Amino acid sequence: MKDDWIIETDDLTKEFKGFLAVRGVGLKVRRGTIHALIGPNGAGKTTCFNLITKFLRPSRGRILFNGRDITGADPAKVARSGMVRSFQISAVFLHMTVLENIRVALQRPLGTSFHFWRSEQSLDVLNDRARELAAAVGLGDFIDTPAVELSYGRRRALEIATTLALDPEMLLLDEPMAGMGREDIDRISALIRQVAKGRTVLMVEHNLAVVADLSDTITVLARGQVLAEGDYAKVSADPQVIEAYMGSAHA
Repeated sequence: MKDDWIIETDDLTKEFKGFLAVRGVGLKVRRGTIHALIGPNGAGKTTCFNLITKFLRPSRGRILFNGRDITGADPAKVARSGMVRSFQISAVFLHMTVLENIRVALQRPLGTSFHFWRSEQSLDVLNDRARELAAAVGLGDFIDTPAVELSYGRRRALEIATTLALDPEMLLLDEPMAGMGREDIDRISALIRQVAKGRTVLMVEHNLAVVADLSDTITVLARGQVLAEGDYAKVSADPQVIEAYMGSAHA
C-alpha cells in the first residue's frame, strides 16, 4: 500500500553547472525500517541526502514525506513535520553539559527557546525528560559532564539524544560512524537499532559491516543513479555493485 512509504522521490535530479550529481532517482523508504544509502565516492549519496532533507533544492523531480509534497519546503518546516537529521560532524554545544544540551533541544516544542533570561529553575520541568533521553543513549552517568570532555562516540550519542528530543517520526543520519573506533561503532550501532524502534531511519554510511548489520533495505548509488536495491545479501551479490562499489572498496 502507498501508506507503507514514508519517503518517496520521483525523478529526483540535481545539476551543478552542467554536472548531474543526482540523476532521476526514485527512492522509496518503508515506514518503520532502517534504510541505508550507500555507494562509492562521487556516487551522489550526500547530494541525494541533502535534497531529501531540503538543504538543497532539486533541479527536477518531486519529494513526498508521508504522502505530502515537500519539494519546495524549507528545512525548518520539514523538521517540524517530523523529519530530523544529524550531520557528519557532531553538532553539540561543547561547553554545555549533557543535561544542558538535551534541555536546549527540549525547549523548542515547549515554546521556551527564547526565554534564556528567565531563572534557570523555570527550565527544571525539562530535567526529568532530559535525564531519560541521556539514559536512553547511554549517557546517564555523564549527565553533568561538559560535552567537550566526552569521547567522540559519546558526543555522537549526545547528538542523537538532541534529535530524539524533537520526537521525530523519521531520523536521518549522515555517516553516523565517521571517525569512530571499534568500541564506539558497536555502541552507536546498538543505539541506532534501539532508537529505530517505532521510527524510520535513513542513513548514509560507508561502513559496510554496519550497513549489513543494521539495514532492512539498501539503495546503492553510482554516478548519481540507483544501481541496485534490496537487502545486503541481494545487493552484495549484484555484479554491477561488486564492480562499482564493493570492488572499489576492497581494491
